[in-house]
Amino acid sequence: MLESYKMTEFGFSQYETSCYMALVAHHPANGSQLSKLSGIARSRIYDVLNTLSRKGIVFEIEQGKYVPLPPQELKKRLKSQFESNLHSFEKEIAVVTTETEYEYILTLRGHDEVMQKAIEIIDHATTELYIRLFPPCGERLAPHIAKAAARGVGVRYVCMGPMPHNFKIQIEHPDAEKLISKIGGESVDIIADKAEALVGMFELGKEDLSPFIWTKNKWFVIGNRDSLRHDFYHYFLNKTYDCNTSLTSAEKQIYEFIKGDE
Repeated sequence: MLESYKMTEFGFSQYETSCYMALVAHHPANGSQLSKLSGIARSRIYDVLNTLSRKGIVFEIEQGKYVPLPPQELKKRLKSQFESNLHSFEKEIAVVTTETEYEYILTLRGHDEVMQKAIEIIDHATTELYIRLFPPCGERLAPHIAKAAARGVGVRYVCMGPMPHNFKIQIEHPDAEKLISKIGGESVDIIADKAEALVGMFELGKEDLSPFIWTKNKWFVIGNRDSLRHDFYHYFLNKTYDCNTSLTSAEKQIYEFIKGDE
């Protein structure tokens, strides 16, 4: 049976989806042919075709033979329908929305859900990103961080391990090698525009169960942004006092920038 689970997300039944996909693959076709191609019983196929015909998704070009609405045209129709529904939703939600200064602190779980939220935050950042990432997450998010920087977003990056040095305000945490075993996992910290935070840790062996905080709560965002700023100071202190090494001119510029970036 030919299937497209994505079509069902636009309100088509599985039978309608299978019939349309079969017709796209082989047309014109009659009901008997479509029954074989789609796996839909002959006793049902004509009901499905009649439904799709009423929706303007298939067309009977001659007695008993059907062709599909071209996929590009269906795409245009679905996009227009989605945008219209979204516009209606925005109007309806505006009527019932109550203004409040309180921002909830919400919990996310699951590696994919957390990474999708991270991408969303980075893609919508407008002025600055404070980021603290271990290499695996850093690699996955790298294209999105690069695009943010390209559109003028200031990136302040604390690398929790060796990573390409792509940003002016970037350091490698001095204790990175020990931290995974010390804290029991790989942390993710993303603070965008002094307005939004995603903070948590993928605990080793429990990556899809580990809780993450996502919030726009002002005080939570400010506190975690300062936590990342202080990691820069940790780097400077480690180099000058523990390693007894002078800061380079580039590091001095980073120091001056972080000191003034309150």
